[in-house]
Amino acid sequence: MAQVQYYGTGRRKNSVARVRLVPGSGRIIVNKRDLDDYFGLETLKLIVKQPLVETETVGTYDVLVNVKGGGYTGQAGAIRHGIARALLQADPDFRPTLKSAGFLTRDARMKERHKYGLKSARRAPQFSKR
Repeated sequence: MAQVQYYGTGRRKNSVARVRLVPGSGRIIVNKRDLDDYFGLETLKLIVKQPLVETETVGTYDVLVNVKGGGYTGQAGAIRHGIARALLQADPDFRPTLKSAGFLTRDARMKERHKYGLKSARRAPQFSKR
């Protein structure tokens, strides 16, 4: 018999995470590595686990993630978004909980583009009267 799987795609900055929820013991695997091996900072691990903690489904699903692009904070945010979307597919009753926590909203903040005449997005060259 085919195993039940729930999919969710999460995005944040330049990161895209493809998340698969499979009923299991609660392991989180990111790019074929354990969560603790992939993310060094404890705060990033907490960010990834937030939707599972909020919906009280920590030990019920194995989370398999493929993530690429961006830095590690963007990737953690993308994984959180993807897990929330997959949980919503697993049980639509989670919607109010996830929505109120803000996990279903795609964070639209992006890196501002560099403008000509400036050193970076907003940093102007040093001004000198003489």
